Amino acid sequence: MAETQNTLSLAELLADYDSAEHDHAAAERNSGMQHIHNHANGDIVWFPTWQKNRETTDWESAVNEFTAELDAAADRGADLSDAASELLAARLQAVLAEAAEAPDANVFIRENLARYLSETWSLGDAYALKSGKGLPGTGLPVGIFASYPYQVYERDGGSFASALWNDLVDARKNRIAAEEAERKALKPVSKKARKAAERKAAARKR
Repeated sequence: MAETQNTLSLAELLADYDSAEHDHAAAERNSGMQHIHNHANGDIVWFPTWQKNRETTDWESAVNEFTAELDAAADRGADLSDAASELLAARLQAVLAEAAEAPDANVFIRENLARYLSETWSLGDAYALKSGKGLPGTGLPVGIFASYPYQVYERDGGSFASALWNDLVDARKNRIAAEEAERKALKPVSKKARKAAERKAAARKR
């Protein structure tokens, strides 16, 4: 169980920086926060570093919840590393699916990126604590991230945030493209197009 005296929630932390908007000096005043520019709409999305994340009440809650899930898996006889890796994979698949279905990818990212980063780092910490290795203090990858598609700790979490941002945007773009392809496939074929296709088919048989 995580036992600290954290008093600030992730939402409260982000609200302080959201109010700064494009004041980049705010990031310099506190190295525990980073931001990404969304050049598509001018947004700036803030998120904590993996170190700063441990100072929030959300980290405590998430570590405790993930520890309980890992305990339950252990009670079922599951391997601890496998259980944690499965949680990681399931959560990533879920957030990509949610982004794909979101009406607006930019809004979805603004509302969910920091939360997902926070929970992922918290799962790594829960696993580290449960396995008796203690919290990673240098940003070296926890074992369960070996096959994870992101560099979770590089640049204090900045690499993770940037790569995930792009994948969430792509998830929505791919969904839109698939829907458009489906609409085209279902679109009634005109008489002219049908006759042209028939002529081409007949020509191939000659």
